[in-house]
Amino acid sequence: MGESQKRDIRKLSLSDLEEFFVAQGEKKFRAKQVYEWLWNKSLKNFDEMTNISLATRDLLKQHFEINHIQVDLMQHSQDGTIKNAVKLFDDKIVESVLIPTNKRITACVSSQVGCSLDCNFCATARLKRMRNLNPDEIYDQVVAIKEEAETYFQRPLTNIVFMGMGEPLLNYNNVLDAIDKITSPEGLGMAPRRITLSTVGIPKMIRKLADDEVKFNLAISLHSAINETRSRLMPINDSSPLEELADALKYWYQKIKRKVTYEYVIWEGVNDDERHAKALAKFCKIIPSKVNIIQYNPIDEGEFRQAKQEAVDMYVRILEQQGIIAKVRKSRGQDIDAACGQLANKNEVAELTKI
Repeated sequence: MGESQKRDIRKLSLSDLEEFFVAQGEKKFRAKQVYEWLWNKSLKNFDEMTNISLATRDLLKQHFEINHIQVDLMQHSQDGTIKNAVKLFDDKIVESVLIPTNKRITACVSSQVGCSLDCNFCATARLKRMRNLNPDEIYDQVVAIKEEAETYFQRPLTNIVFMGMGEPLLNYNNVLDAIDKITSPEGLGMAPRRITLSTVGIPKMIRKLADDEVKFNLAISLHSAINETRSRLMPINDSSPLEELADALKYWYQKIKRKVTYEYVIWEGVNDDERHAKALAKFCKIIPSKVNIIQYNPIDEGEFRQAKQEAVDMYVRILEQQGIIAKVRKSRGQDIDAACGQLANKNEVAELTKI
């Protein structure tokens, strides 16, 4: 069987593997052993599957390959942040980030190559969307960061955020499949509550998350609770205005009973006045929520500038007066373009995906 005809073994479910082994006249339980090597121990080649006979390993090599990612370039920030340029099996590139703090180590992972949403303040939006990532490519980013956490910090990975390149809800099935592999006991066994999916807020997909009774956290990239301003920042708001987003979030909370996080950047001359702060406070009352005010990271000579500290303080004061938890998040990894909105900004490797 030629290389091109080999199947990627990680596209097979456990029952697919069982069928394969039975068809080959092998014992059915071999499938569980192989599945464990792939998803629990994150093995990248068949030779290391030590509890499986050489003949069986050869059989696997004949029929399958493991299309794992390669960390093509690793950049270390002065604050400890690590950015990975991740090469996929078809030579496309995505980026993922390890973010260390005193209490946690977070993996920020990508879900698509590029992005199709054209948010005006984000570097990733300048890359056209090339394709969705497969579940194993998302899982592999987490494994790479888990290994880096243990190697460079001697600490375990504690949290995962889907805040890298791409819109996770536009790659819904693959993202949920990857999260299943990351959280299941047969996989990495991470607690779903330690995972946050961040989305621009696609109402029908938020309803689907609720119907699927997901156990992870939801964050909405909001940036304005006034339609006119939000549409200027995020064209998706034209087709999914705030009223529709609000209805979907009510549905989410009714089903999932979990607080949502709003991610919010304050820009000078865009949303740095009291009218915008009060609109946000009102939007936060729709369902139980909290706000992460994120420092803006400029992209090249972009039109957007970080608001002055007085505007940030004003937002926090107005939100807290309404009993809304607001945290100001300092940016990490700015010196290596690993901060929010900067992925695929100046990384030469990312230029490859524009071709």
